[in-house]
Amino acid sequence: MSLLTRSDLGDLSLFREIAEAGGFRKAADRLDMSPSALSRAMRNLEERQGVRLFHRTNRSVQLTPAGRELLQSIHIGFGEIESGLEALNRYRDHPAGLLRINVLSDAARLILAPILAKYAETYPDVRLEIAVQDTVIDIINNGFDAGIRYGDNVPEDMIALRLCNDLKWIIVASPEYLESAPPLKIPADLHHHQCIGTRMGNGKIYHWELEQEEERFILSADWSIIVNETILSIELAEKGGGICYNLEHRVVKQLADGSLVRVLPEWGSIGEAFYLYYSNRRQLPKALRALIDFIKIYPFYL
Repeated sequence: MSLLTRSDLGDLSLFREIAEAGGFRKAADRLDMSPSALSRAMRNLEERQGVRLFHRTNRSVQLTPAGRELLQSIHIGFGEIESGLEALNRYRDHPAGLLRINVLSDAARLILAPILAKYAETYPDVRLEIAVQDTVIDIINNGFDAGIRYGDNVPEDMIALRLCNDLKWIIVASPEYLESAPPLKIPADLHHHQCIGTRMGNGKIYHWELEQEEERFILSADWSIIVNETILSIELAEKGGGICYNLEHRVVKQLADGSLVRVLPEWGSIGEAFYLYYSNRRQLPKALRALIDFIKIYPFYL
């Protein structure tokens, strides 16, 4: 058995990142390296081992059979190393290391934004990377320690921790828009209005779900505008661009200053809470546990 050198260990770690990211460019972005530097490292590894690990073309990078076998072997080994390093945190006074969280935009603003500065001040040895992304991804294959999503979007094979109460959704528009808009007394009247649709992280356009006691109405409209982020829909509504459907807590300021008002205030819906989730195959990192504790003590919904 040949002895591993420092170069071998470093390059094997890079090899795993490239394989799991699905390409040099994605891995380079994740590692904050240049694709050319990663490519050189892999060529050096292949030359030292005398085996080709990747099929490279102008359009794609794929593992060879040898590369797939190597990835399967080192995945277990590196997993054990990472678990061992994480276990060392039990002997530290404070958490340390890199903590990567993938979070949808609403949760980023409502849950993480108010506490991140204080968390970073309290745990200066933790390097935080927060990716705000509404697109649903595989957090493990993309190198994240945890994700935050609505409860119905959490994969079943993950450990999930509820972060808040169920969430209230409401309809809002600017007073200026409503002044010149058609009458709006029942949900069906929304078909005669400029409604701002939202394309969700799974690629589908969300149909507004409205409830009043036992009555239920689902709006599927000819959307005047379709966006893929909450902030833009709110800003469009503030400028008179139409009616939008959002979490009540995302428009608290606008409702207070009068730039937005509730539309059909007796109608709305209660949706899934935010959940933090992580792999059930590894122990909870101490830095992540500290972040969860911060969320629990912060006066949001909890």
